[in-house]
Amino acid sequence: MIKCVKCKLADDVMKAGFIRGRQRFFCKACDYHFTEEKSAQVPERKRHQTTISDVAKALGVASSTVSRALNGHSDISPNTRQAILEVARQLDYQPNLLAQSLKSSETYTIGVLIPDIERPFFATAVSGIQQVAAESGYRVMICQSKESYQTEVSNVQALIASRVDGLLICHSRETENFDHVRADACRGIPVVHFDRVCNEVNSAQVMLDDWGGAFAVTEHLILEGCERIAILAGPDALLISKQRIGGYLNALHHYGIEPREELRINTDFRSESAVAALDKWLALPEPPDAIFAVNYTNALDVIQALKQRGIRIPEDIAVVGYGDEFLASMIEPALTTVDLHPYRIGQQAARLFLDQVRLKENFKPRTYVLSGDLVIRQSSLKGKGPLFRLSI
Repeated sequence: MIKCVKCKLADDVMKAGFIRGRQRFFCKACDYHFTEEKSAQVPERKRHQTTISDVAKALGVASSTVSRALNGHSDISPNTRQAILEVARQLDYQPNLLAQSLKSSETYTIGVLIPDIERPFFATAVSGIQQVAAESGYRVMICQSKESYQTEVSNVQALIASRVDGLLICHSRETENFDHVRADACRGIPVVHFDRVCNEVNSAQVMLDDWGGAFAVTEHLILEGCERIAILAGPDALLISKQRIGGYLNALHHYGIEPREELRINTDFRSESAVAALDKWLALPEPPDAIFAVNYTNALDVIQALKQRGIRIPEDIAVVGYGDEFLASMIEPALTTVDLHPYRIGQQAARLFLDQVRLKENFKPRTYVLSGDLVIRQSSLKGKGPLFRLSI
């Protein structure tokens, strides 16, 4: 309760507007106007989220006045707006995004689902998404499936329940059923697939030229003199696995090399699966003279396992990967691979979402294909040659 600074009475003190951003009071007992050092008595911080009503009560104004001031309406005087903003800051007022979304049907939030945030590829793709989203006034809510189908489904449902305006998704290695990202399951919100896409859903997609990249990698190994080229592929259900296998097989046919069934193994991308495939190949009467791992981390697994077995790289077996993450140039020997430009992938995925929001029913889902760069390093050079990058 406020006491008059002149007569020290409190019963006849009433609020009388603002002056220079501070609450003004009037004492009817002594007919005196005054202000306090603080423009309002700010209640103790409560555990519940501060609301517009809390700010209004602290200032003795209507909730509608606070709302209009916070939203920049011109009919609120500068002094009143300043006082409201100051009290809102003191009370740590944060807008209720859910309440706003119920009113406007928009949250300006994009849900992003990736397999593993610890992988530099996915983290970099998210950075690209955030850059484009932020420039257009959108926030990004990130979930990761940890390569689990069930976690992916749960995350999609949680993001939709949070009323995101769109969903950008890269599927887990376990995902074979895509019902959870169909239009009816997603309540009609825009869905954009990137990297690990699917053909069962009519959505906008950002994908790599995996066929061309795999062809370039395999061709490089052939030109280095390799003839028994093994491919360590991913889950057969993933479109990227099919595309990379297709590019590999086409390069073999192009150079007149007969594919050998025993040199092609599909795995689940786990390290132990990659090492098991390697041991199976080493047990063959004619082991491979090169290994193409379609997953970057599996290429590192293969190099480590070959070293442990005393096999020279690339003299005995050349190794190439797919995805130029930071360890590729740091290991010994440095890994030949394909730079997939994940930042650009994320940017393009976000742009496709924004196009869909802008065009609405006039938007036609389309696939945007990005080409990578073949980065040749020591792990595949049978002879001595220069290191270079080759666009594919």
